[in-house]
Amino acid sequence: MPRAKNNVAAKRRHKKVLKRASGAFGGRSRLYRSALETVHRGMRYSWRDRRAKKREFRALWITRISAACKLCGINYSSFMNGLKKAGVTLDRKSLADIAARDMATFTTLANMAAGK
Repeated sequence: MPRAKNNVAAKRRHKKVLKRASGAFGGRSRLYRSALETVHRGMRYSWRDRRAKKREFRALWITRISAACKLCGINYSSFMNGLKKAGVTLDRKSLADIAARDMATFTTLANMAAGK
């Protein structure tokens, strides 16, 4: 009985891995074994970093809001507490966008938070 080698499926599998490793340096993008390690590592990092991205963006928004608060003469924690007491339910992403694009509106929000 002749030997069956599964060439078609193996070729397809290798092409898929090599395509995912296409940006890597040297043999990591050309040799299947190295490329497979590269792809597996990249997938691990992508899983981790999708979660880290959420934390990084929240920190960025808080930094932007805090900087705008300082310009309005109020600190971040007082601002957020004042907004909550005033019944303003804007999230940090929206507040950071307002702080970056429309300082007049942000000043109004800061005055509301300060109770003025």
